[in-house]
Amino acid sequence: MEHPPPPPDGVPWPRATPEEAGFDAVRLAAAVVFAEAHETPWQRDLRAQLEAGNFEPPPDNEIIGPVSPRGGPNGLLLRHGRLVASWGDTRQVDMTFSVAKSYLSILAGIAVADGLIADLDEPIGRSVDDGGFEGAHNGAITWRQMLQLTSEWEGSLFGKSEQIDRNRSLASEAAGRPVGAKGAARPLQAPGTFWEYNDVRVNRLSLALLRRFGRALPEVFAERIMRPIGASGDWRWEGYRTSFVDVGGRPVQSVSGGGHWGGGVFIHAEDQARIGQLMLNRGLWGGTRILPESWIAASVAPCPLNPRYGLFWWLNSDGSYQPSAPRDSFFAIGAGGNVTWIDPGHGLVAVLRWIDSTKLDAWIGRVLAALVG
Repeated sequence: MEHPPPPPDGVPWPRATPEEAGFDAVRLAAAVVFAEAHETPWQRDLRAQLEAGNFEPPPDNEIIGPVSPRGGPNGLLLRHGRLVASWGDTRQVDMTFSVAKSYLSILAGIAVADGLIADLDEPIGRSVDDGGFEGAHNGAITWRQMLQLTSEWEGSLFGKSEQIDRNRSLASEAAGRPVGAKGAARPLQAPGTFWEYNDVRVNRLSLALLRRFGRALPEVFAERIMRPIGASGDWRWEGYRTSFVDVGGRPVQSVSGGGHWGGGVFIHAEDQARIGQLMLNRGLWGGTRILPESWIAASVAPCPLNPRYGLFWWLNSDGSYQPSAPRDSFFAIGAGGNVTWIDPGHGLVAVLRWIDSTKLDAWIGRVLAALVG
């Protein structure tokens, strides 16, 4: 069932009191206080945070894209398309890190709908001829493998080698522990046989999508997603100073799927909630089909090698990712505590900015415990 969408930017969101939305008001208020009280341990000076080696030590941590300081914790909760709770400055435009990966997945869905990608299981090199998908290894890599993080793509892109992110541990990064074996050489596996979170490979997928669209991805995202869902014009999507490529004789910047080395999506919580509502509505917006429903289903189908992951979306399919959340929940997740949580069964969309990621499951549990109807 499609839930009513918010009105265009600049028009007040439809609101519901906690009681109208089926919540115990006192318990929901306590959940909001919990989110505000558990701010990420990340510094507000994000440049200093990145340069401190949280992801990797110098020189691999060189920042090559825009970075801006972050604001304070903020967020909002929708139920059935109505605003039930909000906290902090939800119009605060901040970096969003790997939430951008989920937005790349949405763009891949548009490419599939437009026939620019004929088959997710087709080797990318059949339609992208730019030297990135040649040879026995890279030439066998499919779109699905890239979107599921199982490609094992080998090479360098925009001055960063994919080896930087080999042996990467997201748990270590979240805890701020030393990077350990990250970046150490290891034998590559056959494409489709090994899951690894690797930003260089994500950026290689972004460039492949740019090749297929033949235009800058932020232009496509604005035209096909953000304007139709009534988003603001406050967001932007950046690449690197090294990521300009030739498209039809003109330089176009290929954007990144995160803020690991700067760049990525700079956006506020209200626009992110619109994107979450579009996904909750399975691609519909006010009766208009924005994304194929089949693409939403494909996006949240578990990867055989990692049931917690779909096509650039985090999943709770086996109940282990966020144990307090229903198993049909799915998430766009970015470093530093950037979260969009979509709970189809309860009609919920939540956006949290700069929460301590180790407290996310506890916050979800508090929200669901506040539901009374």
